[in-house]
Amino acid sequence: MSDRPYNVLFLCTGNSCRSILAEAIMNREGAGRFRAYSAGSFPTGQVNPNALALLQRLDHDTEGFQSKSWDEFSRDTNPEAPELDFIFTVCDDAAGEVCPYWPGQPVTAHWGLPDPAKATGSDAEIALAFAETYRMLANRISLFLDLPMARLDRLSLQARLNEIGASSTQPA
Repeated sequence: MSDRPYNVLFLCTGNSCRSILAEAIMNREGAGRFRAYSAGSFPTGQVNPNALALLQRLDHDTEGFQSKSWDEFSRDTNPEAPELDFIFTVCDDAAGEVCPYWPGQPVTAHWGLPDPAKATGSDAEIALAFAETYRMLANRISLFLDLPMARLDRLSLQARLNEIGASSTQPA
């Protein structure tokens, strides 16, 4: 393990729901070993209120969450950006997008999930969509945190991250 926490960036198109949820989960569950960030290719400019409400109900610190551009994490445009070790795309739209060059060649994987912001129905049905997205992200992040980082070479690590991303997103 490196002498600093691993830096993880979760990317989504709007950086308003899934990537924000993933950032919160990783920062809580991986505290000390991992430092998570989130960004979007086309940020909406605001965090979805349903995502914030869910995080608050689950006792996450929501101070400082904002919808921001992935440019903040590119050293080409921001020399102060953290050196990234892992980048995960968490929305289906991001899978086909061209990502900026990331110095240091972080390990990347696509962990696509349905967009809870597109959920319709009653308030309870919408809240359920956000809770299900949180659950799926928490499961994937838990699997990631359990990986024996020091014992995996880059190719093995990449394969394991792809397996996690391809894992079933159906309710348990």
